[in-house]
Amino acid sequence: MYRIPKDKTIYAMSKMAAPVLEVEDSSTVVFETCDCFADQIQSEDVVFSQLDWERINPATGPVFVKGAEPGDILQVKIVDIKLADHGVMVTGPGLGSMGEIFTENEIKIIPIRDGQAVFDKDLCLPVKPMIGVIGTAPADEPVPCGTPGSHGGNMDCKKIGPGATLYLPVNVPGALFALGDLHAVMGDGEVAVCGVEISGEVTVELNVIKGKKLPLPLLVDNQHVMTISSHVDLDTAAEECTKNMAELLVNEIGMTKHQAVKLMSLAGDLRVCQIVDPLRTARFEFPLWLVGKFGYKFKLGS
Repeated sequence: MYRIPKDKTIYAMSKMAAPVLEVEDSSTVVFETCDCFADQIQSEDVVFSQLDWERINPATGPVFVKGAEPGDILQVKIVDIKLADHGVMVTGPGLGSMGEIFTENEIKIIPIRDGQAVFDKDLCLPVKPMIGVIGTAPADEPVPCGTPGSHGGNMDCKKIGPGATLYLPVNVPGALFALGDLHAVMGDGEVAVCGVEISGEVTVELNVIKGKKLPLPLLVDNQHVMTISSHVDLDTAAEECTKNMAELLVNEIGMTKHQAVKLMSLAGDLRVCQIVDPLRTARFEFPLWLVGKFGYKFKLGS
């Protein structure tokens, strides 16, 4: 098993980024991560205006996966996420979709105790660890870690957590995979511009899939297969992930177009991942039990 310390970070996913580690196909790697503020906030007394906004959304990595070539798919099995003992939230003017209602900034430290995020002395929320930033290097210009896209990036999809498997495109030799921006808990939309932002460590297994065409990014957990899309316009992102799901159900699962669209309308769910990043992100969820009715099981790369 490999381990990468959290001081090995990038702020943009880029084909020019020097890998901090080279691993064989099917390797297990532990990524230590900072929170989205690069661990700058350790108390509620931090002066908000003194934060370095050039150090936002660091991702640990990148990792060069031997044998991964453009056109391949990188399968990322999320084995485990371990969280620090506290996280942080911020709200204020210009932050998130509700920033216009605030006149001042507020920092809130959220302790993590016994699997609960302690919002205040009378209110706790169950921890549901997830990865906000996770992706591979794009083929063209660098993309800031705070921006999602077809390469993954800052998708802020709350389903990207332990037990899920994410499929990403390999655009450059070695894939150059990186991740960061953990959340202890976050709701769909991330309307405050943050979840419970927290440092921690993520254990993943990286596998290279060759000779396969899938609509990417693609996510599978124990209940759903999900297509994810990001666009400056949320409507376009929603339409793209919906079309990508139809493509998957027809080309990979073997449904007819009419079957796929009818079942998507009956049993599928179109969700908003986030509306606060430079590009908006949506996902389409389709139940695995229905996929199984067509004799298909997601065992890609196993």
